Amino acid sequence: MELHLIRHPRPDVAAGICYGQSDVGLAECPATVAARLRPLLPPLYALHASPLARARLLALELGTPVFDDRLREMHFGAWELRPYAELGDAVDVWVTDPLGFCAPGGESARDMSTRVLQWLDEIVAAHAADPVVVVAHGGPLRAIAGHLLGLPPQRWLSLDFACGHATRLDIEDWGVVLKWFNR
Repeated sequence: MELHLIRHPRPDVAAGICYGQSDVGLAECPATVAARLRPLLPPLYALHASPLARARLLALELGTPVFDDRLREMHFGAWELRPYAELGDAVDVWVTDPLGFCAPGGESARDMSTRVLQWLDEIVAAHAADPVVVVAHGGPLRAIAGHLLGLPPQRWLSLDFACGHATRLDIEDWGVVLKWFNR
């Protein structure tokens, strides 16, 4: 399977604001980003996307997507749309346990990864020979790529998916090949 992972265009959010699953606008035109990405994609593909506007709008420019809530970004609960500077020591606690920490009313990175990897298992089974394009968010894309590349979950945060860029992984019977990153 040829798997293309695309992070949504740059969101229209001030620096230092936690936005997770909040449905924020875009600072980049999705049609412009789609036009730049289209030459990197195969002629035909199954298209899957997060339903959040920043991913949905780009996916709609690329084709007819199947939206799945499991591809949403991590939910930060009470932290959503708050400046990190207001969260005080809570951010330090998060840094000590980035996979297990859960903001009040939110979910942990481990919980987010579980739902995303459940989705991935279903997609790989359904599209083993088909190219697949996914338009989602940094957190879910890190979980997908990190898992497929065999990285320990603690290392997934080191995968820095750039907004409005694509990454290609080829899933073979014998393993996974990272063909290119952040084009």
